[in-house]
Amino acid sequence: MSDSPSERDPNLDLGFGALVARESRKRLLNRDGTFNVRREGLGFWESLSAYHYFITIGWRRFLLYVCAGYLATNAFFAIAYVACGDRALSGMESQPLTERFSVAFFFSVHTLATIGYGNIAPETFAANVLVTLESLVGLLGFALVAGIVFARFSRPNAAIVFSRNAIIAPYREGTAFMFRLVNQRSNEIVELSAKVMLAKRRDGGTLGERDFYPLRLERERVIFFPLTWTVVHPIDSTSPLWGLSPDDLRRAQAEFLILLNGFDETFSQTVHTRSSYAADEVVWGAKFRSVFNPSRDGGETVSVDIRKLHDVEPIET
Repeated sequence: MSDSPSERDPNLDLGFGALVARESRKRLLNRDGTFNVRREGLGFWESLSAYHYFITIGWRRFLLYVCAGYLATNAFFAIAYVACGDRALSGMESQPLTERFSVAFFFSVHTLATIGYGNIAPETFAANVLVTLESLVGLLGFALVAGIVFARFSRPNAAIVFSRNAIIAPYREGTAFMFRLVNQRSNEIVELSAKVMLAKRRDGGTLGERDFYPLRLERERVIFFPLTWTVVHPIDSTSPLWGLSPDDLRRAQAEFLILLNGFDETFSQTVHTRSSYAADEVVWGAKFRSVFNPSRDGGETVSVDIRKLHDVEPIET
């Protein structure tokens, strides 16, 4: 009878399930917090979630989509106005095709944005129908974009940066697994708690079942988080890391799964973030360099250099 932790306590599989834990050859959790799971079996429209997509993508990509959609919409209506004839809009008569498209494009911009300078006007029934349709598209389009922009600004998320590497190094009278983190923003996060799990192949193999081990932390939560926090798991005889070497962790495809939860005072909401470290991202026999800068005002304030968060140095023996 197996005595693996996952079988003793079903809650230790973290929701991945036995099949994923056994068959997956990749890391379970990426550094950016996304899971290596692909959903299949749904149709295109069933799986499409445009709102969720535009809420979660980066600002640069979102603004590119907005600009591209704005230009494409105006180009579409400009082509439609040109197709209505050279008398559809005032100022288009007896002009070459490129000039007519230019006049129609900027008239579309005025209509879509409800600017209405008045120097160009629709003159045919077909053009007026297009103006009516474009006005509706403009009202709905700007409402949707404004709603998504508001949701993006108001959506709370934790901008916590994890150190690029975790370390296993001497700590007090033994050794410990450690990583550190810092709040990238100037907002305050309070009651920040951390949970760390070790996932590794059973019996050190590369094809066996994965077992999940909760790692006991020296400090599982901090009340205030104005500076950095080094999360420490002491490696003693009760630790699942006891007696393991770097090669043991690599052979077992070890992965350290991390979940953080805290309360964001700015939004008055709970925020969370997650990440992981693979065995190759753990540095042995090193220590973190200090991130604190010398005080420049007589010790009245503390300065933290976030650029030093990832810096490690070997321990002198």
